[in-house]
Amino acid sequence: MSTDARVPTGLAGLDEILKGGFLPNNAYLVRGGPGTGKSTFGMHFLSHGARLGEKALYITLGESEKNLRRNAGRMDIDLEGVYFVDESPRQDLEEESGSYGIFHSGDVEQQPILESVVEKVRELEPNRVFLDSITMLRFLSRDPFQLRKTALSLMNYIGDRGGTLLMTSETADDKSEQDATFWVDGNLHLEYSPDWRKLRVTKFRGSDFMHGTHAFRISEQGITIFPRLQPRNYERKFVSEALSSGIPELDNLLHGGLEKGTITIVTGPTGTGKTNMGVQFLKEAASRGERSALYTFEESAETVIRRSESINVPIRHMIEKGNLRIVPVGPLTYSPDEFLNMVRTDVEENGTTMVMIDSIGAYSLAVREENTLERLHTLTVYLQNMGITGLLLHEASNITGQFETTGMNASYLADNIIFLRYMEMEGELRKVVGVLKKRMSDFERSIRHFEITSEGLQVGGRLDNLRGILTGLPEQMQS
Repeated sequence: MSTDARVPTGLAGLDEILKGGFLPNNAYLVRGGPGTGKSTFGMHFLSHGARLGEKALYITLGESEKNLRRNAGRMDIDLEGVYFVDESPRQDLEEESGSYGIFHSGDVEQQPILESVVEKVRELEPNRVFLDSITMLRFLSRDPFQLRKTALSLMNYIGDRGGTLLMTSETADDKSEQDATFWVDGNLHLEYSPDWRKLRVTKFRGSDFMHGTHAFRISEQGITIFPRLQPRNYERKFVSEALSSGIPELDNLLHGGLEKGTITIVTGPTGTGKTNMGVQFLKEAASRGERSALYTFEESAETVIRRSESINVPIRHMIEKGNLRIVPVGPLTYSPDEFLNMVRTDVEENGTTMVMIDSIGAYSLAVREENTLERLHTLTVYLQNMGITGLLLHEASNITGQFETTGMNASYLADNIIFLRYMEMEGELRKVVGVLKKRMSDFERSIRHFEITSEGLQVGGRLDNLRGILTGLPEQMQS
């Protein structure tokens, strides 16, 4: 195997984090508390090797082979073709009573276990070895020096025979076990938090890797890893052109429309028509044969469909033709990394050209993220680099009065800001629309009437004869 070759881990997200996988003939350690998924990582590692025709060996010092195969089957991980060295504690308690348990005396038990492992490695010469776990190995050693000597000897023996070794360890305060992080070529730390499961790579000798915390999920299909999005790694060439809204008066406000590859914030109080405004752009994209994705954090897909049909938007037809995908995102459903991975899949695999987030505030709650602004920044930079037109909706807290753009200092994320406002005239609330910011071109600085009708959105003429519109209480200007 060449020095440039990598050993794929069996987990696509982890391979992306490790820039292709493990380096061959090295030893790696997966650390974490009980239930964090350490053994499942090893199962994926061995199962993938077996599928590639490699020889894969599972050394278990804790759980029996029978239980491990059963647990793997429940997660749809195929361990067929994986060899085992089962040195788990035996169940024949009657024979062992009055003598010693398997881990009672290291002096008695250590040598036979190591001989069994060495014999199997010599016989099989495996490409992949998974040792579960080094914590159990510690119980067989009289002191930290003995543990270090035993572990290093085993690591060298496997590596010299062409094997890549993956080991597990419990996260503990025991110094001898913490020392293991220095012996190996790479460390993966797993953590189970109240919000989501997390993975960190803290060491990867001989190669770069993606830094930071990455989310992962354990399901009936095993482990799925969602690498933290690094937008600078993604770029696509595209032609910047103005995309029409399909409403001439709105296009006049925008001097032609929204440019491809830009981010637009549509802001306004509740009920002003922010979602309908966004859907209007998605409708026009569908008329050009393009595909859009709408992530709704506040309403169900059916609610969005009924509302859009009530204003003459053929949204079911758009969905049936494959021009639109509506994704309802419930509270506490996804981690930020998982959500951004979903957007990436839509863009890179499904050909999506327009992405709408409804809304910024609900996104923060749904993905359980404290630093919403940082995550939104990552998302918007990625969309811009990929030439995707992004629409972010924000609900302003003030119905009238003090003017508010986003309320969370997110205005810098936007290339364009479209605002919707209420104003009181002749005893009733009326809606207006205007443009506050546009980076790629000039824009009309006037404010226009805005209505939502059964025939669609209507943008009226300029309100040149009024002042104080943004206060909500306009005054007639004298000629």
